[in-house]
Amino acid sequence: MATVELRFSALPEHVRTARLVAAAVARRAGVDEAVLDEVRLAVGEACSRAVGLHESHDITSPVRVLLIEDEKKFSIEVGDGVTGDSGTARGADEAEGVAESDAEGEDEMGLAVISGLVDDVEVTAGKDGGLIRMTWPTTTAAVLP
Repeated sequence: MATVELRFSALPEHVRTARLVAAAVARRAGVDEAVLDEVRLAVGEACSRAVGLHESHDITSPVRVLLIEDEKKFSIEVGDGVTGDSGTARGADEAEGVAESDAEGEDEMGLAVISGLVDDVEVTAGKDGGLIRMTWPTTTAAVLP
């Protein structure tokens, strides 16, 4: 099992780099070429969501991306620093009105896009922050030297 870890400042301009790295590692892991665009788009959505959450909650820690190659699957985990349930974490900010509602709507839209791109996706939240885990099958014939 090989793992690549990427951490970047929660800035929108770093999302493109995360997408490129994810696609390169997915290709190396044996993910089907026809699926690589979906990998790029899903990682872009997940990283953009994490950047938005960091910005809206004034979190300075980096966004975490793990690219995990297993024998028959390739997984990407995108972690943010918003602790607890994202709905609960935002509950205190709801008094801010429309801006907060817009942020929640964008968050839900991003998750809907990811769910449409990835068959195997899991979203969790805990004391260490939120995590989106996306998994794709790999082809054993695509093993590179």
